[in-house]
Amino acid sequence: MITTDRMAAVDANAAALGVPRKQLMESSGNAVAREVRAVADPGATVVLCCGRGNNGGDAFVAARFLSAYDVTVALLGRPESIRTDIARENWAALAECEIPAETVTDSTDLALGDPDVVVDAMLGSGVTGALREPERSAARSINASDATVVAVDVPSGIDADTGDPTGAADTGDPAGTGAGGPTEADDAVAVEADRVVTFHDRKPGLDAVDAAVTVADIGIPAAAERFTGPGDLFGIGRDPASHKGDNGEVLVVGGGPYTGAPSLTARAALRAGADLVRVACPETVAREIQGFSADLIVRDLPGDRIGPNHLDRVRDMAAENDVVVLGPGLGDGDGTADFVRGFLDEYDGRAVVDADALRVVPEVDTDADLICTPHQGELVGMGGETADDPDERGDLARSFATEIGHTLLVKGAYDVITDGDDVRLNRTGNPGMTVGGTGDVLAGAVGALAAQTDAFDAAAAGAYVTGTAGDLVADEVGYGLVATDLLDRLPEAMRDA
Repeated sequence: MITTDRMAAVDANAAALGVPRKQLMESSGNAVAREVRAVADPGATVVLCCGRGNNGGDAFVAARFLSAYDVTVALLGRPESIRTDIARENWAALAECEIPAETVTDSTDLALGDPDVVVDAMLGSGVTGALREPERSAARSINASDATVVAVDVPSGIDADTGDPTGAADTGDPAGTGAGGPTEADDAVAVEADRVVTFHDRKPGLDAVDAAVTVADIGIPAAAERFTGPGDLFGIGRDPASHKGDNGEVLVVGGGPYTGAPSLTARAALRAGADLVRVACPETVAREIQGFSADLIVRDLPGDRIGPNHLDRVRDMAAENDVVVLGPGLGDGDGTADFVRGFLDEYDGRAVVDADALRVVPEVDTDADLICTPHQGELVGMGGETADDPDERGDLARSFATEIGHTLLVKGAYDVITDGDDVRLNRTGNPGMTVGGTGDVLAGAVGALAAQTDAFDAAAAGAYVTGTAGDLVADEVGYGLVATDLLDRLPEAMRDA
């Protein structure tokens, strides 16, 4: 099965792989037409009730494949309000093909007549809120007819993820006149379909629908799900009304023997969208780390190494942040492993664990939600296994993620991302990124994204955008890139996705 959000991501990834949405719409429309042909003989009357999105566009295409039938297309709304270019193109094609089409701009305008088949293509998956006019009256008319009802993707008015009726809207019409939208009594209005044609994979909510469900293969390649892509960034963005801190506060804990690593991580988190990034580091290197950027907030800890005596202070700082990135530049000196062990033992938030902090993870029973970012050598040091074949590596990483109970992002020519259930591969990036410091950039990007979405999705999106940033640099300067080159390209990588 596939959720609505993931389906949207897969569509975008397919387009990035060279399978345009227009081609997918053509295949979807053909699948709808096949379902109509399965329930009615040539010459039967078919009314396609179409919305203004891509769900309606699928039905516009279907009409062209039903030349042996008495077809009428009813658009609910004005043609100029059709929301996507490909749906508009297919609406225009109806007139050129002389296929009967009408527009319905008022709830009283729809006259179904007595068709043999009605195609419900009003609203697809991902729609929220109770049905409004004219869709609400259209749904009632469809339900009152004797026609066989074929729904496109999901019956209008049904949540594709839950199978429940879509939520009530705020009507502003307490008297129930219908002037402002659906009233409380109308909240559950939904199309009662006899058949549903859904695409690529079954949606979870269809299990609750009393209808025959056909899953149509529309040509989305397996790679659109197997590999990360621009769709993996869906849902990650900024509310125009957000305030400082709403888009994530990240604490980087590291430094001591190294100063560049925590700085790279912190600056990458800022470039990947975090509002505030703090660095907790030994006082002996605090001034140097601050010197890398005025954008960083540096919190110094007594001494020249982070150790158990800093636990209380770091725990207090962690409690004030959304995500902790633990390990960049921490080193493996006396006391650092004890610090990591002690911190994770009592921490129950989300953390990205990198570098020398990784080896402690399998030893600790923690309530924290961890994203571990080892390269293959570090993975083996943690007790995991690896292989040359990406799919075999994915299986081994999935098994190890299940064993330790955390999300893994295993770096390599093909990164492997797994939470023990799902596995995704990332193939952005290039051989120039074997230079030191790119892993620190990745940890920071994942940390920023983990403040906005769940651990697995943050790891997948972080791998994708960091690799894409590296590719943008390599396109310009070749393989002589350095880790700091990636920082300025991270926003571009996220924007272009």
